[in-house]
Amino acid sequence: MNVTPTALPDVLLIEPKVFGDTRGFFYESYNRKAFQIATGLDVDFVQDNHSRSAQGVLRGLHYQIQQPQGKLVRAVVGAVFDVAVDMRASSPTFGKWVGVELSAENKKMLWVPPGFAHGFLVLSEFAEFLYKTTDYYAPSSERSVAWNDAQIGIVWPLSGPPLLSAKDQAGTRFADAEVFP
Repeated sequence: MNVTPTALPDVLLIEPKVFGDTRGFFYESYNRKAFQIATGLDVDFVQDNHSRSAQGVLRGLHYQIQQPQGKLVRAVVGAVFDVAVDMRASSPTFGKWVGVELSAENKKMLWVPPGFAHGFLVLSEFAEFLYKTTDYYAPSSERSVAWNDAQIGIVWPLSGPPLLSAKDQAGTRFADAEVFP
């Protein structure tokens, strides 16, 4: 696997080694030992999530304040624009964001560490998105930052207004968000 730090060094772009021929392809999507060697991180994933969303759906920006989750994310059908925002007040990249395209075609994954908000926009007709998490979902701990917060300034590749859940429509402004130390 090839691991590349993004503009936010703690957020890692991971490209698995893919073996393909005329029959199709095979790759190891996760191997704890290989992940640890390649990233230097020893994480314990406790939950796998799978979502399916239509084109134009934007999910995020979500994080858990009391039970922060690290996430290893990928698209297995379609394509998404995936975003991580640093919510750690003591970090030199606090309030900065990085976005990458993850798709079934490019097979890239993104490691989003605890302390970051996460979201994605579906670029294809629909997308199926998988994420492994380092802590369990805790609704009382979940927070949502406005996807279009001007202070963060994410440049989403939108062709029209996104489709948002009620929770995401009511996202908090970054300036008012609860953050990590």
